[in-house]
Amino acid sequence: MSIGSLINLKKIEDRRGNLTVVEQFSDIPFEVKRVFWTYDIPSGVWRGGHAHRTLQQMIVAISGSFDVHLDNGKEKEIVHLNHPYQGLLIPPMTWDCIKDFAGGSVCLVMTSEYFDESDYIRNYREFLKEAKK
Repeated sequence: MSIGSLINLKKIEDRRGNLTVVEQFSDIPFEVKRVFWTYDIPSGVWRGGHAHRTLQQMIVAISGSFDVHLDNGKEKEIVHLNHPYQGLLIPPMTWDCIKDFAGGSVCLVMTSEYFDESDYIRNYREFLKEAKK
């Protein structure tokens, strides 16, 4: 059983280059309320390292590659992202940590909610307690 869902997004191929589209409720099962991306990540640095109580997110490797470590409190998995036409859907109450960025990687994140600090669980032990409820 997978924690996150890897979704193949629409890939429109053209001799001039490719185009990928994401539409809410069609390609992504939620209304997109926030979009951000990380880039110029120094070697050996990781991002994430938290869980969300209610927020869902989709992560896409727009450029380059990286590994997304997922943990739902019962099982763990690592998903390697390296295609800009694939998105990793991460449900609420999933601890995620993004590591091993290749040089030049760009990580795009689309979320179901606006930023709300109270939705974050930043302590792993606290996450494990809440995940067992």
